[in-house]
Amino acid sequence: MERKKASDFDQEILDLYDDYAHGRLNRRDYIKRLSAFAVGGLTVEALLSSLSPNYAWAEQVKEDDPRIQAERILYKSPNGGGEIEGLLAYPAEGDKFPAVVVIHENRGLNPYIEDVARRLAVAGFLTLAPDALSPLGGYPGNDDEGRQMQSKRDGEEMTEDFIAAARFLDAHKMSTGKVGAVGFCFGGGMVYQLAVRIPDVIDAGVPFYGRQPELSDVSKIKAPLLIHNASKDERILAGAPAFEAAMKEQGKEFTSYVYEGTNHGFHNDTTPRYDEKAAELAWQRTIEFFNKHLKEG
Repeated sequence: MERKKASDFDQEILDLYDDYAHGRLNRRDYIKRLSAFAVGGLTVEALLSSLSPNYAWAEQVKEDDPRIQAERILYKSPNGGGEIEGLLAYPAEGDKFPAVVVIHENRGLNPYIEDVARRLAVAGFLTLAPDALSPLGGYPGNDDEGRQMQSKRDGEEMTEDFIAAARFLDAHKMSTGKVGAVGFCFGGGMVYQLAVRIPDVIDAGVPFYGRQPELSDVSKIKAPLLIHNASKDERILAGAPAFEAAMKEQGKEFTSYVYEGTNHGFHNDTTPRYDEKAAELAWQRTIEFFNKHLKEG
């Protein structure tokens, strides 16, 4: 399938997809509203297909890349889902590495997030990408079903699953004890929560378009944050000024970027919302940030 860009769509179509992807619009209403844009030979089916993720596009680092080792593991989450599966990836050469938890969106550990974990391993990090759908059988192979499954899990238990992942990395024999977290959408919000909940474990956090924590929790944050947001993501941007003002007022270390002309999900290279220029710049900044705070710090 030919890769479509955000500029190929009316912005309202992208906004409809965002509402659908975040559960604010059910599938029936999503299809009904998309039908208004099915004109000139363009069918609803074609619109649905072009907006949906194509995971063949996400593989920047192959599973058998000789630069890394990657394996499926299980780790204990006694206060969460009990036992959680995840992808553990790390450089092929070396004994100890700074570590990063990679936190998925609201649909489980899909191929895009797995690839992000491998990208970080190539960059020299011990990475763990947990699958919060593990107690329900794991990522089902498609995002629609994955979203439905994740919505059934208890939010606090999922938070505990990612807390357990960070602690697992902190104590891992290949870890230097420096632990960062990066997440996207739901995962971006979870990065904030880890910074709030386990400030003595998290040494650096990178939330991509994640929901900000309560302002009363800002005082608990110790880790420096690198915040990536999209200029067209009104929902997330609405909470940014107050949060960043509180961070500044309390002397917290953070850097925030808003990428002009981009949509929520601009780093995800499997959908038309992907913005190559912004994604590459944000990723370059992310690696530099982790290098500074996890390798050099």
